[in-house]
Amino acid sequence: MEVILKQDIKHLGEKDDIVVVKPGYGRNYLIPQGFAILATASAKKVLAENIKQAQFKQEKIKKDATELAAKLENVKLSIGAKAGETGKIFGKVNSIQVAEALKAQGFDVDRRRITFEVEPKTVGEYLANLNLHKEVKVQVPFEVVAE
Repeated sequence: MEVILKQDIKHLGEKDDIVVVKPGYGRNYLIPQGFAILATASAKKVLAENIKQAQFKQEKIKKDATELAAKLENVKLSIGAKAGETGKIFGKVNSIQVAEALKAQGFDVDRRRITFEVEPKTVGEYLANLNLHKEVKVQVPFEVVAE
């Protein structure tokens, strides 16, 4: 079953993507929740027209994301966390803390666009993956230090 996504859905696709999903997932979850619409011929024509009109805006957004990625290449963050004597921190460092550390250095990045390859649960150095755009991704190193 083909559906057109109305918003970004993690591990499925971005807004305005045409994706193939199982019929039950589409009929029982995506369409009733308003996350997608059925990909009929007329809906595909409307989508094509909307994409054509939005292309100019997307180019500007991509350009801004590329400029931000270039600035973030040399950024190194330090995030403080309460830790035990063995170096294990209480809880874990999450995307909100990384977003706040970036904001403190003058970069406004949405916390939902930040992911980790390895969850930071101990004191040490890690990488945060920032998905600034469909095609623009950057890795920012950060260090978790004991407070």
